[in-house]
Amino acid sequence: MTIEQLDAAHHAKPFRPFRIHMADGSSVPVRHPEMLLRTPQGRTIVVATGEDHIEIIDLLLVTKLTFGNGRTRRSR
Repeated sequence: MTIEQLDAAHHAKPFRPFRIHMADGSSVPVRHPEMLLRTPQGRTIVVATGEDHIEIIDLLLVTKLTFGNGRTRRSR
């Protein structure tokens, strides 16, 4: 997963909710663009997943993004 791929999904117009999948098999939903923050260096992202709950994720551990119907977003 690259920073550019994540940014493309995060800043898509119109925004489409997506799920971030990690190498350990877990996943985190991103339901709105304001729920995701990427650090300036790009290696760490923070996702608000519920009331008073966040996930801090190392981008190097992200394996793929999937959208509403489970399709994987692939780079061209």
